[in-house]
Amino acid sequence: MFKATSALILLLLFQLPNLAIAQRYGTALGLRFGNSEFNRTVGLTLQQRLVERVTLEGILQSDFSRNTTFSLLAKSHSPIISKRFNYYYGAGVAFGNEESFVKNPGTKEIIHTYGNSTFGVDMIAGVELTVANAVISLDYKPNINISGREEFYRGQVGISARTVLVKSKEQKQRQKQRQKAKNSNKIQPKKPFSELFKKQ
Repeated sequence: MFKATSALILLLLFQLPNLAIAQRYGTALGLRFGNSEFNRTVGLTLQQRLVERVTLEGILQSDFSRNTTFSLLAKSHSPIISKRFNYYYGAGVAFGNEESFVKNPGTKEIIHTYGNSTFGVDMIAGVELTVANAVISLDYKPNINISGREEFYRGQVGISARTVLVKSKEQKQRQKQRQKAKNSNKIQPKKPFSELFKKQ
């Protein structure tokens, strides 16, 4: 075990120069596996870089039984070792259909309902590693219920594996091209008024 850990640390140390010069992703799509005290879910995650160090993530997840939710989160990223290894945190909205458990103290019964339309606030914090065209992340995503469910708070641990669809460098180039095209349209020289009366 010690030898394997030492080998992994040495491998990471040798890779640091390569990680430091690598580009982050612009768009990444993949799977997210969530685990909470209530259920286990599988879902799709799409992450889009908006500006430097800020991304927007959409998560659609389900346990294929009684819980299906969608979350839209804005996240702030900060590098730990390099742009490829960073921590992030953020928040957003969440809604879906979920089960609910109501405790009756008098009878000590738990009333279980499902198909409840829920709305709430999601928060998220985690770490993320980008290697080649893969993005691996581990996060904790607490949910605060506003309506539709008895439990005010639920927490979920998630592991996501995404593939890079658009690299950060490509995204920046496209943004520059769009800005250049927009500026060139603005700077087009206007013809003098006298040109309007000249014969073609």
